[in-house]
Amino acid sequence: MVEKRQCGSFWGRVILAVGITLGGFFPGYFYYQARMNANTVSVKGLAELDVKADLAIWDIKFNTTNNSLATAGQQMAHQLTVIQAYLKERGFTADEITVGRVETNDLMTNPYRDQNISSRYILSQVVTVHSTHVDQVEEALRNIGGLIEKGVIFDSQSYGSPVSYLFTGLNAVKPQMLEEATKNAKEAAAEFAKSSGSRVGKIKQASQGVFSILPREQTPGAMESAQINKKVRVVSTITYWLE
Repeated sequence: MVEKRQCGSFWGRVILAVGITLGGFFPGYFYYQARMNANTVSVKGLAELDVKADLAIWDIKFNTTNNSLATAGQQMAHQLTVIQAYLKERGFTADEITVGRVETNDLMTNPYRDQNISSRYILSQVVTVHSTHVDQVEEALRNIGGLIEKGVIFDSQSYGSPVSYLFTGLNAVKPQMLEEATKNAKEAAAEFAKSSGSRVGKIKQASQGVFSILPREQTPGAMESAQINKKVRVVSTITYWLE
């Protein structure tokens, strides 16, 4: 019986000693990990690239009004012929030109119409140019006013922002921009490490960020789609270990 008590007492002391040892190890271990995880720096790396639009979508909207639907239709057909001839003279091919359907608006069917209607029918149509020759589109747009003398009646939208200039080569420039953003981020991290007496280690975590296409001339109210020349920007967030 005495031996059993001594044996139980012995194992009790062993278990207590192991518990104390583990109790000191685990808090110390996790404290060490916490200090190491805090020994990092998060920085942002910016990369910008000037690009040029490689696709232009130009909507040429025109219309006419008349009390006779047949006469209005003839006028629309004439305007379409003039516009197509102009685009052909400017070097656009048939594959680049799409002719939309004629939209007809009968003002007499409007219950809230003005009683003094001078022209019953309003006809409108859109010719769309899809072209990779963006400079050619811009030149043609600048000289479109001459078509008015030939009887073309443009919708007001044709003189606002009728052309959308697009840049479709984003995937091709992504790798070099991400490389530059990472380089800039590491330089920023190195400056921080230098001031803190550390040096930059491996990357702990990286976030690519969102690519943005902006107007190169960022004036108030500037629209990216209205400018041929653009700026692509990406901001990457990278966390480095400090050693």
